[in-house]
Amino acid sequence: MAQHIQQISSVRTPDRQVARATRPRRFKYFNIPFIVIAAALITYGLIVVFSAVANNAEYNFSRQLGGVAVGVVLMILLIRYDYHRLSNYMVFFIIITVVLIMMPRIPGIGISSNGALSWVGIGPLRFQPGEFAKIFVVLLAASTVARYGGRLNDIREYLKTLAILAIPFVCILTQPDLGTGLVYLFISGVALIVGGARPRYIVVTVAIIVIAVVGLFLIDPIADSIAGKDVLLKDYQRARLLVFMDNSYDPTGDGYNLQQAKIAIGSGGLFGHGFMNAAQSSLGYLPESSTDFVFCVLAEEFGFMGSALLLALYIALILVCFRIAHDAKDLFGTIIVMCAAGMWLFQILENIGMDCGLMPITGIPLPFVSYGSSFMVVNFVMLGLIGSVWAHNGR
Repeated sequence: MAQHIQQISSVRTPDRQVARATRPRRFKYFNIPFIVIAAALITYGLIVVFSAVANNAEYNFSRQLGGVAVGVVLMILLIRYDYHRLSNYMVFFIIITVVLIMMPRIPGIGISSNGALSWVGIGPLRFQPGEFAKIFVVLLAASTVARYGGRLNDIREYLKTLAILAIPFVCILTQPDLGTGLVYLFISGVALIVGGARPRYIVVTVAIIVIAVVGLFLIDPIADSIAGKDVLLKDYQRARLLVFMDNSYDPTGDGYNLQQAKIAIGSGGLFGHGFMNAAQSSLGYLPESSTDFVFCVLAEEFGFMGSALLLALYIALILVCFRIAHDAKDLFGTIIVMCAAGMWLFQILENIGMDCGLMPITGIPLPFVSYGSSFMVVNFVMLGLIGSVWAHNGR
């Protein structure tokens, strides 16, 4: 598959070359449709977040704007930077990924939140290093898999690659932050598929992971009863799985968030109640309304049409990313773009799916919409990397 993409992308139509050659110099680094779609998505997200945090003193909208400002600067710098220079830093990417994920373990700066030691506080600065690690997981996956030139056929090389890509996931489980860990796994899976790993290797790997998860869920109560404490799964993790399997499970306790999320989405109707009129979040019925359940705020205020608009913008962004990956002249660039797009796609499906009861509740944020300056900066960096792949191919 990777070879096929590479062969096709190596041939550019004369019309496209002429279009690039005649584009004004000030725009030569920018894929205009890509930038316009991203800007529309970010603007829409800021409107929703403004409403979601308006009645919550815990969140500050100016921080979100600060994340956008920093992100725009980093995006422009990355677009102008030639991504090819990053292809030979696999060891560095491993080291920086592990350091970032393990930062909350440093005494004095680690902050525990919602049962996970995943935040770092340094003076007034507070951020989630695991979010920034996503950037380096993408680069690690791309640099590791691209070395095989689209032919990852040898089982020993596949297992070696798998072991390298599993390092971030194993590290993030020590927090534990299963949601972010699943994002790492999906990024790695996309890299293996695009990078030419044999389908049967991937199928066997996925089967082993599924069996391991089911086995973990079955033996967890036994292990906890023997040890007298949580050994494998935390209580809240097990409760989330139970809620997913039975949406009506404990509606006033562990299933409360899901019930309120579904009420908010359903009450929006076709056109919603209007901007700043999300009753479920403003009255405090919907927990984490600006982060995990921000889609519910959007659906309640703007209804089905507003939700459809968001999905249309996401689809447009992903399709443009596929076009950029298709046109990339090297496998490293193709994998970077596909991993970034795959990461967004997984987060979109998981976040919206968990709000609707179709996916387990994991706390995965919604790209460009959920509150969080660190999360916003990471998304802009991904935009910058994708833009760099487009700007530095045949230019």
